[in-house]
Amino acid sequence: MTVDRWHVEVDRAVCIGSGMCVNHAPGSFALDSARQSHPADPELDANEKVLAAAEGCPVEAIAITLPGSGEVVFPPED
Repeated sequence: MTVDRWHVEVDRAVCIGSGMCVNHAPGSFALDSARQSHPADPELDANEKVLAAAEGCPVEAIAITLPGSGEVVFPPED
């Protein structure tokens, strides 16, 4: 069984530093001194906590894609 990997990005121009991502997925996100979020590691194993963090971001600053193909996991395309 293979575990899916995700590429996680935070759009720092959109991030408002709410910290919701850190609350939903501690260890996967961190806030810097300017209260801007960033992933602890841009590539990680797919997991529900990171998806919950992306879904819970009040400004949808978190994007999740599949490495290699770039297929969008979140946010859903309209």
